[in-house]
Amino acid sequence: MCDKIENFNGSIVQHGKYNDRIYLMKVNANNIAETFDYVNALQKKYLYSKIFSKIPQDNAQLFLDNGFVAEAEIPGFYNAKQNALFLCKYYNSDRKKQSAQIKNKIDSILKTAKGKQIAKNHKLPEQFHMKKLNISNAEDLALLYAKVFASYPFPINNSDYIKQTMQENFCYFGIFANTKLIAASSAEMDIDNANVEMTDFATHPDFRGRNFAIALLDKMEKEMKQKNFKTFFTIARALSFGMNITFAKMGYEYTGTLINNTNIFGQTESMNVWFKSSI
Repeated sequence: MCDKIENFNGSIVQHGKYNDRIYLMKVNANNIAETFDYVNALQKKYLYSKIFSKIPQDNAQLFLDNGFVAEAEIPGFYNAKQNALFLCKYYNSDRKKQSAQIKNKIDSILKTAKGKQIAKNHKLPEQFHMKKLNISNAEDLALLYAKVFASYPFPINNSDYIKQTMQENFCYFGIFANTKLIAASSAEMDIDNANVEMTDFATHPDFRGRNFAIALLDKMEKEMKQKNFKTFFTIARALSFGMNITFAKMGYEYTGTLINNTNIFGQTESMNVWFKSSI
């Protein structure tokens, strides 16, 4: 059911009715105009209600001149030298609407998160252990994600997808109770641009409330810093108190909210962008 991912002349594009959007995940700066025309043609063909794009600031003008707006920005996203703009355009008035109730809840979560002190204790309780995952863990990882998420923008409940991403640019980490995988996360590495997305956090419902996300994020940061990644970021559920708190406690900065952006937890939700420089 998930949307398909395509390579268009070096640009990575995800699109489909599952999220009812086009996501320009990575753009080839050498053919901005052609990519712009391609995503617009996709929108006209399938009548998607939103285009969401990560664009280098120096290459954003074509999008801005054609009705795209910046909903978030990450400084130093490209090799710690150039900012990324998260540009969006809506083709359905309902897609860009956010109720006062939802907006107030997101604002309250952000206010609470920003008021948190930096976490100093990242250790796991003694009865649990953490390790980097490999292909032998793919089945258990897919089952955990299927248990936690009613829906997700990528097919992480599919072990074949997980195996494929492990062989490409993802590192997965897991927390175990004895031999049972009870929490996990991933680091999606953009090697060319020295940035990494901290994502796919999940904790089995029976083991929540133990700060596993902070322990996982701390482990991923240390490993990614050793690999010379310069910018860490996440696109977190705006309605998730726990995940926004986690990134705030780990020193990340909030830079914007992507309105009604992602099919996750069984519905289309807004997402908050957080970043941190490792330099």
